[in-house]
Amino acid sequence: MIQVLQWVLGCGAGYVLALCAVLFVETFAAVRRPAAPVSAGTRQRMAVLVPAHDEELQIAATLRAIIAQLGTADRVLVVADNCADSTASAARGAGAEVIERSYPAHRGKGYALDFGVRHLEQDPPDVVVVIDADCDIAPGTLDRLARLAAASGRPVQSLYLMRAMGGGGFSIRVAEFAWIIKNQVRPLGLHRLGLPCQLMGTGMAFPWRLIQASKLASGNLVEDMKLGIDLALAGAAPLFSPDTLVTSVFPISDEGLRGQRKRWEHGHLLTILREVPRAFVAGVRSLSVALLALSLDLAVPPLALLCVLTAVVGIGALALALVAGELLPLGIAATAAALLVASILRSWWQYGRHVISGRDLALGPLYALRKLPLYAGFIVSRQMEWVRSKRNGEP
Repeated sequence: MIQVLQWVLGCGAGYVLALCAVLFVETFAAVRRPAAPVSAGTRQRMAVLVPAHDEELQIAATLRAIIAQLGTADRVLVVADNCADSTASAARGAGAEVIERSYPAHRGKGYALDFGVRHLEQDPPDVVVVIDADCDIAPGTLDRLARLAAASGRPVQSLYLMRAMGGGGFSIRVAEFAWIIKNQVRPLGLHRLGLPCQLMGTGMAFPWRLIQASKLASGNLVEDMKLGIDLALAGAAPLFSPDTLVTSVFPISDEGLRGQRKRWEHGHLLTILREVPRAFVAGVRSLSVALLALSLDLAVPPLALLCVLTAVVGIGALALALVAGELLPLGIAATAAALLVASILRSWWQYGRHVISGRDLALGPLYALRKLPLYAGFIVSRQMEWVRSKRNGEP
């Protein structure tokens, strides 16, 4: 029995160590000297595609930010997808071209993107940039993304950050810091190592030939992750652009925040189970460093879950050491915990001190414990269908 427990805990600790090692390499690579910027090519004709489902409160502000960055040959296309509000009229009033889609049986951003791309086939642009309807875009971002996509022939992902309105409470501040690690620190580390990044759902630019040939029409909870893997398998792994910026805000209502977290994290875990093995095997067979790096990056679960897994194997390994004197699993688990703590502290010191205090950081384990029902729900009642998160300002 002891031997079985030793084997199980040793394998579990080894798995967690591998995940923490990936995180450690990414976070510490992010503080290295910046790599030379990718040369941006000539400015080509761009279409900005905005999928929107019941976004009448936010979409006008987003479109104003987009239109301010467009050239005379560019266009912005809004897909008002299964809307029950005035999204379409608000978008037209802001100066956008609008098409409407009504197909309640097929909900999800992937279906809206596919509908928009098929419409663009009538007059194809050179580059398509996807911006969510509730985002703000930093000056120069669209031009830079379009140039990089045209020059590289690859998808390009902007830095995408989410902010807490008015600072937010403890949980929102911790969530914002975790978002910084996932969407800024880790892809920046990969970029400085010359490796690809995940797609993040908004602030994404695609050469026309890539987006036109992509399978977009699905209700996948995290269609951006799936699309990034598909493109990497096709030889066009996404490129990170740290000097461009798209931002949005976390929902301030508990209902909106819970719905958003459930969709993202259940979708991420499903992607780990379904897509990571496929990408990893393909990377081994083709000896593709880009594919292997992307699959390992995707294999790292949400930060709170990684903390929980590390704690569980650590406690189990400690119990085994006390009862049977078996020290190897404990040593592996302790190494994983040290790498995880070092990664979090280094990220906080350089990128997160403006978001959370040291006291908040020390209380981070409480945040992870609060999310245990969400992860338990993945096992007993996982979310499989796309559900829109409740927006700020909505009743």
